[in-house]
Amino acid sequence: MTTNISFLLNGDEISYDIKDHWTLLHLLREEMGLIGTKEGCGNGECGACTVIVDKLAVNSCLYLAVEADGKTIETIEGLASTEGSLHPLQQSFVDNGGIQCGFCTPGMIMSSKALLDENPGADREEIKHALAGNICRCTGYIQIFESVEAAKEPVVENRGGQNE
Repeated sequence: MTTNISFLLNGDEISYDIKDHWTLLHLLREEMGLIGTKEGCGNGECGACTVIVDKLAVNSCLYLAVEADGKTIETIEGLASTEGSLHPLQQSFVDNGGIQCGFCTPGMIMSSKALLDENPGADREEIKHALAGNICRCTGYIQIFESVEAAKEPVVENRGGQNE
């Protein structure tokens, strides 16, 4: 069985025929080719598939695509400007060593963006809490926390940040 859903994806209106059993992760990666959203564990434990749905960070591997109908979705592909300059969070991860192998990075950045959009002055403990559902096997987290902290002011200046 298929269902037509419509949603806003990285600022663009989308209408898509989906199979009812598809997850949002499947729709984004396999059907739409947005491969920045990663599948790690497939059961909501690692955070590699994190996207923002209506301003909330969600594990897209657990989120049914049919639930995206009428929602606003942001993925890592939507953060850089149309001219190609990186979002302040992306740039901060580059500048502060928050990226090692890069597999977890899109999920970390999307979780961090959801946090800073809601709480631009988040402290280290709030950052740790917001990233508790994201696993990194490379960095030891300190560089990731420092990257988020360093991005706080530029994110506030770039509030909304999407496709600007």
